[in-house]
Order: sequence, then C-alpha cells, then structure tokens
Amino acid sequence: MRCMATSGTARILTLVATIVRVVFAVIAAVIVVHAVFVLFEANPANGLVQFAADWRDSFGWFTKDLFTPSDPKIAEAINSGLAALVWVVVGSLLSKLIVRLAPSPKVESRS
Repeated sequence: MRCMATSGTARILTLVATIVRVVFAVIAAVIVVHAVFVLFEANPANGLVQFAADWRDSFGWFTKDLFTPSDPKIAEAINSGLAALVWVVVGSLLSKLIVRLAPSPKVESRS
C-alpha cells in the first residue's frame, strides 16, 4: 500500500509541475504577443491589444524600461522578450524542482 501512496503523490506532483510550466508559458506567450503588437504598431484601442498590454504591465513590469535603445518599438520588443524568457526559465526550473520533490518508489527487498 505504501508504494501506491508514493505513486499517487508522485503523480500529483508531476501534474502540479506540468500546470506550473503551462501557466508560466502562457504568461510568456501573451508577453511575446504584446511585443509583436508593439513592433507592428497594432491599434492600442483594440481589446486584444489592451489585454496583452495589461498582461505585460502585470507580469513583465520587472523589465519595463530596462534597455532603452533609440527606437521605442525595439526597446519594448527587447524588454518584453526578456520578460517572457524569464517567465519560461523560472517556470521550467520551478516545475523541475517540484518533480524532484516527488517521492521515488521504494523497492522492498524480500529475505
């Protein structure tokens, strides 16, 4: 029975790790979409563009104005891309940490 409980815990932690990785990747994707909108001068009054900008402001604030090249579109693309990269890397590292916390199945030896 103990092995089944360990297996169940491992499955749950693996599921949690996958959810973390997917959520972080979605955040990164929306930030990248915002960068593309800025690069191609999308209409800022559009609802989808506003949604992406809100996510960029909420989840990518830590790279806002980090680099300031002369072209503001390039600056936003670089800063948004960096924020997205951070989200992907942190999500991946966090999910790997969660998987490592999963108990490994113990093999009982018979004498």
